[in-house]
Amino acid sequence: MNSRRERNARTALFDGIEEGGIRALSSYSSREIDEQENDRAIDGLQDRVSLLKRLSGDVHEEVEAHNSILDRMGNDMDASRGVLSGTMDKFKMVFETKSNRNMFTLVASFVVIFLIIYYLTR
Repeated sequence: MNSRRERNARTALFDGIEEGGIRALSSYSSREIDEQENDRAIDGLQDRVSLLKRLSGDVHEEVEAHNSILDRMGNDMDASRGVLSGTMDKFKMVFETKSNRNMFTLVASFVVIFLIIYYLTR
């Protein structure tokens, strides 16, 4: 009984397969079937290529946007570096003069400005 089931399973599995290829069950020749399969595969590839093209275009736009943001950030950092170096130069001048009154005025004004900015941003 077991060998009969195996024979039926084997027949069902390999039904329609001959040596040299698959038997054509319809009126189409194997060449026409192959061409139809190739056409379907080409259509699928065209869809994938167009999708990849759209994705690469989107990536390009995103990269351009990020580059412009980074350029603006770099320019802002350069501007702040200039302001900071100017402030440091002023500090150096104050410390070089060793005038206690000027130093106290400078430190007090920075503390007041800091507190004002702190309360405005809060």
